[in-house]
Amino acid sequence: MNRAMAFDEGLVNSVHINRSDVEKRVKDFGARRTFKVEAQVAAYLRVIQCLDLTTLQGDDTPGRVERLCAKALSPVNREILGKLGLEDFNLTTGAVCVYHNLIKSASKVLKGRIPIAAVSTGFPAGQTMLHTKLQEVRDSIDAGATEIDIVISRPLVLRGEWEALYSEIEIFRANCGDFAKLKTILGVGNLGTLENVAKTSAVAIMAGSDFIKTSTGFEPTNATLENSLAMVREIRRFYNFSGSQHRQVGFKPAGGIKTAKDAANWMMLMLEELGEAWTHPNLFRIGASFLLNDLERQLSHLATGRYSAGYRHPMA
Repeated sequence: MNRAMAFDEGLVNSVHINRSDVEKRVKDFGARRTFKVEAQVAAYLRVIQCLDLTTLQGDDTPGRVERLCAKALSPVNREILGKLGLEDFNLTTGAVCVYHNLIKSASKVLKGRIPIAAVSTGFPAGQTMLHTKLQEVRDSIDAGATEIDIVISRPLVLRGEWEALYSEIEIFRANCGDFAKLKTILGVGNLGTLENVAKTSAVAIMAGSDFIKTSTGFEPTNATLENSLAMVREIRRFYNFSGSQHRQVGFKPAGGIKTAKDAANWMMLMLEELGEAWTHPNLFRIGASFLLNDLERQLSHLATGRYSAGYRHPMA
């Protein structure tokens, strides 16, 4: 688990974003980079291993979560894996992400085989009192969550109250302790500018976040390559900053990533901006509900030359 660094306002204020350069980088990226056919199977399997399989709906039930967890433990039809010569490959998703009240339902199926992530601190808006947020964190850890996806108070960003934001995240870090990873959701669609996204990333890293995450999935704009680039370059800056002792902070895009092609773009972003170490689930996750459908269909096509019917996929 990461520990908080001392707050350094100079590191925050030194952040500047050239939006036209960001847009050019993303445009070039999308136009010329992809995984070649021979690497697609490996790429899609790695994406599945980095997937936080998620259900965060108002009508979630214990039965739905139990089915989600069963799929997380066996995300691709064994027949497809067999045709790919991978019948003995132990494939799971990176984690399952649920609301607090469904942690025990997830635990009943997962039995510690993969992590349970719980959304907390007034998810998705974060507009609750601090003592309530802290109680949510403690209760979720006590229930069996080993990863806590917190939401920040976005008004602190919009008012430029960086030290107050640092203090808030640092308190969440302290409450997670060594019991759970702290995954800090920025809510990029509420932050206004890419510079705010980058500065918020810097504060979250200083305060001890193990991951920084783009979105709850409920903002007007969720994960984009533009805001992701701003975030991962802060991860890279702090990794290379001598005062952070090569701090490794993970990244999680979430919201709106639905196709294998989209996921491969984010995987390539990690590879090119941060390196191969950030293409593994300890440092990279994708938050998604339906992405697994398309990944499994693409693997079926690579295995058999045919796309499987949608009704064959439990996440449909």
